[in-house]
Amino acid sequence: MMDECFHEKDYLVSRRIYSNRVFDQVHERRDREIQSLRDRLSRTCGCSDKWAVQKIKGLLPILDWLPKYPVKQWLPSDVVSGITTGLVCCLQGVAYALLASVAPVYGLYSAFFPILTYFVLGTSRHISVGPFPVTCLMVGSVVLTLAPDEHFLRSVNITAVNETVTDDRLMEVDVEAREAQRIMVACTMTMLVGLFQVAMGLMQVGFLVRYLSDPLVGGFTTAAAFHVFISQIKTILSVPTHNHNGVFSFAYTLIDVGRNIDQTNIADLIAGLLTIFIVMAVKEINTKFQHKIPLPIPIEVIVTVIASAISHVMDLKSQYGASIVHSLPRGFSPAQPPNIALIGNMLGSSFSTAVVGYAVAVSVAKVYAAKHDYTVDGNQELIAFGVSNIFGGCLSSFVASTALSRTAVQESTGGKSQVAGIISALMVMIVILALGPFLQPLQKSVLAAIVIANLKGMFMQISEVPVLWRQNRTDCLIWIATCLASIVLGLDVGLLAGLVFEMGTVVVRTQFPSCASLGNVPNTDIYKNMKNYKNIYEIPGIKIFKCKSPIYFANIDYFKEKLRDEVGFDAVRVFKKRNKALKKIHKLIKKGKLQATENGLVPVASMGVENKAFENEQGPELEKGASQPDSEVKVQVDWRSELPVGVSVPRVHIHSLVVDFSAVSFLDVVAAKSLKLVVKEFIRIGVSVYIAGCDGELVRRMEALSFFDEEVTRDLLFLSVHDAVLFIQLETSGGSEQDPLAKKISQLQDDKEPLPFTEDEDLIETYDNQHLAIHGLSN
Repeated sequence: MMDECFHEKDYLVSRRIYSNRVFDQVHERRDREIQSLRDRLSRTCGCSDKWAVQKIKGLLPILDWLPKYPVKQWLPSDVVSGITTGLVCCLQGVAYALLASVAPVYGLYSAFFPILTYFVLGTSRHISVGPFPVTCLMVGSVVLTLAPDEHFLRSVNITAVNETVTDDRLMEVDVEAREAQRIMVACTMTMLVGLFQVAMGLMQVGFLVRYLSDPLVGGFTTAAAFHVFISQIKTILSVPTHNHNGVFSFAYTLIDVGRNIDQTNIADLIAGLLTIFIVMAVKEINTKFQHKIPLPIPIEVIVTVIASAISHVMDLKSQYGASIVHSLPRGFSPAQPPNIALIGNMLGSSFSTAVVGYAVAVSVAKVYAAKHDYTVDGNQELIAFGVSNIFGGCLSSFVASTALSRTAVQESTGGKSQVAGIISALMVMIVILALGPFLQPLQKSVLAAIVIANLKGMFMQISEVPVLWRQNRTDCLIWIATCLASIVLGLDVGLLAGLVFEMGTVVVRTQFPSCASLGNVPNTDIYKNMKNYKNIYEIPGIKIFKCKSPIYFANIDYFKEKLRDEVGFDAVRVFKKRNKALKKIHKLIKKGKLQATENGLVPVASMGVENKAFENEQGPELEKGASQPDSEVKVQVDWRSELPVGVSVPRVHIHSLVVDFSAVSFLDVVAAKSLKLVVKEFIRIGVSVYIAGCDGELVRRMEALSFFDEEVTRDLLFLSVHDAVLFIQLETSGGSEQDPLAKKISQLQDDKEPLPFTEDEDLIETYDNQHLAIHGLSN
């Protein structure tokens, strides 16, 4: 019959006990190959035909995928998807131009030019490149800062009978000059954003965007959606407001709207509210019946066509004073160089916009790449978007990224590759060259309503907050802090504040790491936290301590505090107290009140009376060492028993300490020095220290930091906690005289150790003393 303690899934492992030194000897540790700088340069700069082809295809991905394009299988789907997405691109481009504070026609340019370069350089098959609400709003904030209405005021010309009179008391905005300056600011910023992205791509620093965690991006985009919503309220109501940026800009905008609420245009308000309701309702239908409807209903296109027709037929501008698009000329604007003088005023905003635009685009690209089983090159995406923005900035476009809703339309309508993107660009070009004037009667409130309706997905991210709170409160706090900072401080400063807060949480979590004492699951090699389990036990005389974090200058003091708390004593204090007790014992022995024997300290019966027997016993030795009257005296002191002197020495209830480094990924210089000192502090009070679970890289790091010496040797390293525990148990039960570690353990078996006397106060105060025994009793 099977033993009740044995389970059919149990297994037994039989192997020798491995310290790191023994393991390296048995399995022949491989030395790391160190290449010279010349070898590295020759290897990096070496060029073969295959390497050159790979690099060219890496920089121009179209050369890789276009020759393999399956025309029959993919082209029909790409055509349908491209046409549908192109219509959405046109309307979103015109609408998002309002966020960038430029004329609507430039939104069409921004939906056209970036697609051309991304088609050649991009690695994602599914994203739809073009304006994105968040980046448009960030561009718009810079545009309004550098080109506000106040800079373009001019005197009003009043036409009288047979003459034109200029009245300096009445001022109006020079709209033509304002629009020219604003598009110049937007194009200059777009080119600067592109230069930042190309530079980051060439330096292969795309990984830096990983610091923008999902909670941070979620909080930031939700705050951006809030700012977009506030900025579009004035357009839906058609009320005049001042341009506000910076801290509490949303509040000032709402105050202006409230003050001028009586000037609301009813026609624009009704059109905007109806558009929001209809667009959101139909989008819900598209989502709910997406598996039954072959193509999503292009509700934005339908609403725009109907609204333009109604506005044209009813002449809403003349009859009701509605605010319309008014000017949407055919054709393209000529290329123009950036204004170098503006660059100094937009460096910070441009960099944050570059990071946000790329982070959003690459996040969406990776989602669809994982869904359709292909890979996206993050650094190449930086170059692709950078070149697209530089190219677009020269041709009157503003910053391009990807819109979530537009990409969803391209993928859900059957888009297989960027051929769908190039077809959508052709649709936008048709609108620019031929159909633009048909959108001139369209009310701006309808465009603002389309923008607001497309913010639903961003606002729905608020529902993630309760889930994040249950899953990880730190991530939840990152989300909330970034959102609030971006709302209050503005998007660029808010993003920086959120990033600083996120980095602060990482520092705090590593500065105050989780530490624990481990216990053993009986009859296994499993060691778990003593506080988390009931049926695990601490091995008598052995303390096992685990730190679950890298150890560096910021948390080494916390590490030492937690170690001191877990072992129950301060090794430095124990050392000082023992030396103080030994000094008093030494004085009592000199006075004859104590006698040192092989069995320890024996009090003399006639206390205070001259002890001749003791003097006779010690006399010959003193005579031999007359030149050194205070020679070293060693005694056996049982530190567990009550001492014959009035010194309270903390009890040390362990003889070995095992530090589990399996979760420690690196040490720095400060941590290595402090840890080495800690090891020596324990050794000199008779507690052997072992470090378990270090991987090879950490051991190499310790060697490079000069962690090991004659006292702290590599013999204290073990492959696992169980190896260290078994070694300690074997050595304490029957130590080998040839192993210095075994000698130390056997000396501690009865918690007794030979300690000399000293009266050298400086030596006592020196924490990094290299000797176990303290010598030098000369007065």
